[in-house]
Amino acid sequence: MKKINIDLLLTNASQVVTIVPSMAQNAPRRGVEMSELNIIENAAVAVKKGMIVWTGSSAEAKRNFSAKKNYDCKGRIVTPGLVDPHTHLIFPATREEEFELRIKGATYLEIAAKGGGIKATVRKLRAAGRNGLKTRAMGHLKAMLMHGTTSIDAKSGYGLDMDNEIKSLRIINELAKEQPVEIAVTFLGAHDVPEEYAGRKEEYVKFLIDKAIPAIAKKRLAEFCDIFCEKGVFEIEDSRRILTAAKQAGFKLKLHAEEFAQIGGAELAAELGAVSADHLMAISDAGIEAMRTASTIAVLLPGTTFFLGLKNYAPARKMIEAGLPVALATDFNPGTSMTESMQIIMTIACTQMKMTPAEALTAATLNAAFAIGRGDKTGSITLGKQADMVVWDIPNYRHIPYHYGVNLVKDVFKKGKPCILK
Repeated sequence: MKKINIDLLLTNASQVVTIVPSMAQNAPRRGVEMSELNIIENAAVAVKKGMIVWTGSSAEAKRNFSAKKNYDCKGRIVTPGLVDPHTHLIFPATREEEFELRIKGATYLEIAAKGGGIKATVRKLRAAGRNGLKTRAMGHLKAMLMHGTTSIDAKSGYGLDMDNEIKSLRIINELAKEQPVEIAVTFLGAHDVPEEYAGRKEEYVKFLIDKAIPAIAKKRLAEFCDIFCEKGVFEIEDSRRILTAAKQAGFKLKLHAEEFAQIGGAELAAELGAVSADHLMAISDAGIEAMRTASTIAVLLPGTTFFLGLKNYAPARKMIEAGLPVALATDFNPGTSMTESMQIIMTIACTQMKMTPAEALTAATLNAAFAIGRGDKTGSITLGKQADMVVWDIPNYRHIPYHYGVNLVKDVFKKGKPCILK
């Protein structure tokens, strides 16, 4: 029998963890489905033109395919590339002094009230040159890739004026074209009320609705619009007005919601048809049900709770048992979660939110891909999807959250191309 010509053949994987989308439809997994990983033992993956064209046993692959490049997994496991659906990639400097202040007893909100937090980063970003911002972000993208992340959401939000939000978004768009990590771009002009609008929040809301959102939409600089929907920042009516304007301008919606206080952000996300609501440590049962009904994905950020030294994590078990699709993300940012590693996020999700390793892996791949509007392209090792894959130097998938604090990645493939072969 004549062999089929392909570009790449991975063979001799002890496990290929495929994580196919929900059987009912091309959708994120919910409930007990989040534990169903669809593992192929002694497996192989065939790739042509950057796409997955076949999965099955290594023995069958060797009989049926002729590849330009062969990759021997040598008993390692293969999973989909990790997806990080919530990052604040563009920032000018770190904030390790705030980390120490929190250790000494200061809270996040106390630090922000004294000019720290988001406002401190805004001041520095406005003074920063674009080359320095881009170089720093490129370094962080390389670190993400090295730790197995092949697709991310990247937000603006540290400019908070027209020029600096556009500067940030343009850098993100350039980076999306210049390196392997796939980026969904998010406009987060409603990250905070900037200092020049102190006491005049309504004017800033009008600026976002009347000027910033139309300008960003016209320039096509972002796919999503996000907002920090929180008590004392942008409350429910502010958020509804801003997000409604964004939706009318053609943006898909995301929300930072119920991070510190229960104000109805989850319900608002469901009402407006948001793709995701993120954080959700203070979510109500009504919020869970509203999001479940609307199919809004819960993006949980346990690294933030961990890094801030807080006790209340998002109720992942309750969400999963209710049938709400759950994803995981790093919340990578200089103030409240300074990590590029989805691996450590999976560990915290398992130990602190009691997600199983299978649920955590689903949440960090397939469901996370749907949370950035890429579920039809990546997040699973499925026929017709991009060949975004990680080869792990571990005996089985449970080791990803179990063996923590080290990088377990051997190799990464993006669209069938090796990115960090060692």
